[in-house]
Amino acid sequence: MTAHNGCQRFAVFLLSLGVLCVDSGDEQPRVLNTDDSHPQYAHSLVGLEHVVLVIQSQKNAYHSRRANQRKEQILQQATQLGQGAPVVLLLHELSQNDGDWSVLPALPHLSVSFSQSAAWFLFVEEETRITLTSLLHVLNRHDARQEWFLGKRLHDNKATIIHHYAFSEDPPSFGYPDPAAGWVLSTPLLHRLAERIQYSPLKSDFTIDLKHEIALYIWDEGRGPELQDVPEFCSRPGAHCATAITAPLPDCGDPVKKEDVFVAVKTCEKFHSDRVPVVKATWEKDAAFLEYYSDVTDPSIPTMHLGVPNTERGHCGKTFAILKRFLSSAVPDTDWLLIVDDDTLISLPRLRSLLRCYDATEAVSLGERYGYGLGQKGYSYTTGGAGMVFSRTAVARILSSGCSCYHDDAPDDMVLGMCLTALNVPITHSPLFHQAHPEDYPPAWLSNQRPISFHKHCPTDPVAVFTHWLQDRHDRQDRAEL
Repeated sequence: MTAHNGCQRFAVFLLSLGVLCVDSGDEQPRVLNTDDSHPQYAHSLVGLEHVVLVIQSQKNAYHSRRANQRKEQILQQATQLGQGAPVVLLLHELSQNDGDWSVLPALPHLSVSFSQSAAWFLFVEEETRITLTSLLHVLNRHDARQEWFLGKRLHDNKATIIHHYAFSEDPPSFGYPDPAAGWVLSTPLLHRLAERIQYSPLKSDFTIDLKHEIALYIWDEGRGPELQDVPEFCSRPGAHCATAITAPLPDCGDPVKKEDVFVAVKTCEKFHSDRVPVVKATWEKDAAFLEYYSDVTDPSIPTMHLGVPNTERGHCGKTFAILKRFLSSAVPDTDWLLIVDDDTLISLPRLRSLLRCYDATEAVSLGERYGYGLGQKGYSYTTGGAGMVFSRTAVARILSSGCSCYHDDAPDDMVLGMCLTALNVPITHSPLFHQAHPEDYPPAWLSNQRPISFHKHCPTDPVAVFTHWLQDRHDRQDRAEL
């Protein structure tokens, strides 16, 4: 072994202990004093064997495969360092509880299984890249005997409906983690949260924005710690990053064909003159097969009346009529069904790229995942306004099961969630679908995405929203030439 290689290995060893740091202006790494008198390291340092990495995986075959690939990459990296290995867990494999994806219900299991041996718990997404030496450097800046909640800090710029208008007087004052960059709990904090969950049921019936709700639960009206921002937890790759994510939209090959997707737009007569024209001016042109379903037949659009009366809420009767029509000979035989509201803005080219990742012969339900009663073994569902995507196989299973609406005005997305849960069909989440308007999300979070959908035409011009957020440059050029 040459002297140069020996120095390199020694540097990696020091960095893994958290005692080597590189300033951007330094030519050489410098070793920090780790004597107990040094305020930054007046505690015991931890190694990789004291870290539990939880990949927030999903049951769908594509996501399970990606999570296992990420697990193998992490363990290979640990092997190359020649030190201990972290425990790497896949969230969807921890138990039979479908609500584990909301993390909080899984904390008691994690505490019982690992709190005696682990100092830190890191939660990451399946596409989060981790540099283990940099991660240890971050963790060893903090005393693992204390309660810590670490991550890349996001905040709201204004009070938003998806966060129930929390902190309306000062929205930026409350921070919550960017899940793509990962977030960390020290063992003392995780253990205390696990006991609280075990003996005091989770209060909220709905799980809407997981990252915000976890931070709220940890903060506990000021009784718990606030999120501490960590510069090395990154959304985009950088030389200093311990974590980062590189794929704003998964690349699984060529998009599925236009002819593989059937689009169903739910509307009603009172919105024919204002909402439907927006669809026609923006994304309708990207659909090979699209039908508008209304409470009246209007040949100028055209719309179709499915024999279900319009309801002011829910639309379950109309949605199940759409499912039945999709499987009939009245419409083209396609692999995928997309159901949207008439005020949904969506990029069909990006959706078709995403769908290449999935197997249409499997029962797939895809969109933005919400939860109801997950702390009490409730169910998950894809929220309707963001767009609900179903494989033909999933639609066939729903209808053949006998599942149906208890009222025509029942919430269609929630009823479908109950049906799919009963059939053991997983609800697959993509953060690229959005139930709300772009202004309701942190700009720092959206800037690292290629969004697929938004919902609602107010308060901003919907055509401008579509052009800015959902239309790719080459699509704009193509439309300008028409």
